[in-house]
Amino acid sequence: MLEILMAGGWAMLPILICSAVALAIVLERCWTLRRRSVLPPGLGDEVRNWARSGQLDANHLSALAHGSPLGELLASALAVRNRPRELIKERIEDTGRHVVHRMERYLNTLGTVALIGPLLGLLGTVIGLIRMFMDVMKGGVGDPMKMAGGIGEALICTATGLVVAIPAYVLHRYFRSKVAGYCVDMEREATSLLDELTFSQPTAPQRPRVTGRAATESSAS
Repeated sequence: MLEILMAGGWAMLPILICSAVALAIVLERCWTLRRRSVLPPGLGDEVRNWARSGQLDANHLSALAHGSPLGELLASALAVRNRPRELIKERIEDTGRHVVHRMERYLNTLGTVALIGPLLGLLGTVIGLIRMFMDVMKGGVGDPMKMAGGIGEALICTATGLVVAIPAYVLHRYFRSKVAGYCVDMEREATSLLDELTFSQPTAPQRPRVTGRAATESSAS
């Protein structure tokens, strides 16, 4: 295997670097985007119970915000729970953009690896073919078997680039769809908390309007 990689020439070095970067990103995202760490089970119901019972303080909100992406989103709503619904919703949307950006971290780099992998392989193959034909121009065709072997060695770069790019592209799409699914679930939990904070607030009792004869007697007295 080492001889095959060395036969690909200097263009194999950036391809191998890309493969190492892609592997590191995949392992990191697999660990970070676990469902239990992004959407802890039962957290939405627990937070709504906190809001319903009024058991909220700075320690609760700090622990909630640093526990998970969903917790950070819900904590942002609880921090402005006494404001109008529009302001709470705006705070949730602002925090949601930051949360989604962090969940998509390094995915652009993974997509770049999937894009440039075949290009680097093609570049190495073209350079190898050019070098081989320059040798043919200097010394003649010679042994056709050596020429065929040289073409095979030049194609190693293309094959290696595709081997790196195809899994990188598939995993890039997988992580994108996973983040999109998490966004839908977090939006549902945030909407439920928003309804709990706004629709369950007690309204001040209004005094009954006094009209007609009763109003006249009241003003006379």
